[in-house]
Amino acid sequence: MALFSAANITKIYGSGTTALTVLRDIKISVEPGEMTAIIGASGSGKTTLLQILGTLDQPSGGEIFFREKPLLEKSAKELAGFRNASVGFIFQFHHLLPDFTALENVMMPALISGRKRKDMAEPAKKLLNRVELGHRLHHKVGMLSGGEQQRAALARALIMDPELLLADEPTGNLDSRSGDIVFELLHQLCRDRQLSTIMVTHNIKLAKRMDHCLTLKDGILSRTK
Repeated sequence: MALFSAANITKIYGSGTTALTVLRDIKISVEPGEMTAIIGASGSGKTTLLQILGTLDQPSGGEIFFREKPLLEKSAKELAGFRNASVGFIFQFHHLLPDFTALENVMMPALISGRKRKDMAEPAKKLLNRVELGHRLHHKVGMLSGGEQQRAALARALIMDPELLLADEPTGNLDSRSGDIVFELLHQLCRDRQLSTIMVTHNIKLAKRMDHCLTLKDGILSRTK
């Protein structure tokens, strides 16, 4: 049984003669623990697709399922709760809060959900240790390197123990060595946690290391040849 799937996802901007179809009848499914890469040229709609899959944007048509239950019929409040509890997000830019430490940033999704700081400090420390930032717990964002910031963002994405991880170019702003380190950690954590992952990337080498590699071209998602 697929943990997560989408069927006939279409995205159209505008209407009439000015309508622009970005996504055409997209179908995708991810089993528990699988890693799927989506590659494609800049402007092909990869980020739009990932935002729709993460229920951050609405499609023009189609359906999305989590554990075979439809998501798009839920209210905005229900979808926010779903994202917080079941989905981890990593973006090309880390989006860490500059006034807080690495530890505080990692705890933030749990604190927002109503969990207590004293209960989340230890899980956050363990995650930061796992991404090799145990020595940087109390450093603010500006004191971390680009690679360290992205590793902290990875830890933050996992603090709620999600079942699905959506990553949009998580190594795109990093040098080759830092990007490889972030990907290795991501790969290990996904395997260890049986975390289903969909990752948009320009890095063909990394994409080929995942269970599935798909290409988005002219609005159509197909298996990479």
